[in-house]
Amino acid sequence: MNLSDLVAFVTDKTNFLSPKNYLEFSQRYLDFASSGLQATIISQNEQNYCFFQYRQDGFFNITRPLNADLMYSAENSAILSERFLDTLQNAKELGETDQTHRTIIRNSIYTIQQTIGATLDALPAGQSNTARKINWDLFERLIRLLIQEVGIDCRSGVINAPVIVDGVEQFAMSYQHDLLLFQDNHLKVIGSVKTSSKDRLDKIFMDKFLYSRLTETTTPHIAIFLNDVQRKKTKHENQYGISATFLPGHFKGYTVKLNPLDGVYYCDIRPNMTSDNLLKAYIKTIDSLFCNDLQGLIAS
Repeated sequence: MNLSDLVAFVTDKTNFLSPKNYLEFSQRYLDFASSGLQATIISQNEQNYCFFQYRQDGFFNITRPLNADLMYSAENSAILSERFLDTLQNAKELGETDQTHRTIIRNSIYTIQQTIGATLDALPAGQSNTARKINWDLFERLIRLLIQEVGIDCRSGVINAPVIVDGVEQFAMSYQHDLLLFQDNHLKVIGSVKTSSKDRLDKIFMDKFLYSRLTETTTPHIAIFLNDVQRKKTKHENQYGISATFLPGHFKGYTVKLNPLDGVYYCDIRPNMTSDNLLKAYIKTIDSLFCNDLQGLIAS
């Protein structure tokens, strides 16, 4: 596929109805990127990030930051097609020290979604809002499909939350959620899936607070993020760096004074999320969701 074909494919969300659809698209993009780019630009401040620049067929646009430590290339993309789904299906059997297979889960999810996002970056500037919406929708769908792949009843949509007063249901409120995890048709987990926490962190914490207060329940709430970095310009023309969009003070404040979330997962985790004692107690890489936490959350 050339870039125009990839853009036409990715903007039709009906092309992404199964994990296999996502994997096939990712492979096509990586094959294109191996020879079809104008340039690869290295971030000036964190050199493990880079940006792809397209040729005229992509309006010479520059993509979002791509973490080279996580993103597969055409040379090793066979891991996606040959090992990812098998590894995912056996995730709950993986131990803490099995970093080889955990890395496959983390890097595969990151690569799949970033090939979608990078393709959407080839759209004209006037379609940036459309690109963001498609990228968000497809990431939400990807996570839902992968949770279903490991045998869990995972849906999205509206639930009627019963408003309880003194143990008696008074009426119900409609709540829209990205992820609804069920066991035996009983709601067990509510989840938010976002490509970034930017401008969304407050609502995720408030959703748990309000749902818990209104329903007088302790239903677990989790959040899944792709990353929290964005491109920034430097003092020099045609040179770029990255900046973080995560707000650690907000996260800590809501965790301590409002309510902690029951799981926060990143594909591309930031350094302060692993060095700060409070942050690392609540934030994990996405492989931990599939390898450690899903079964316990469902059983709670």
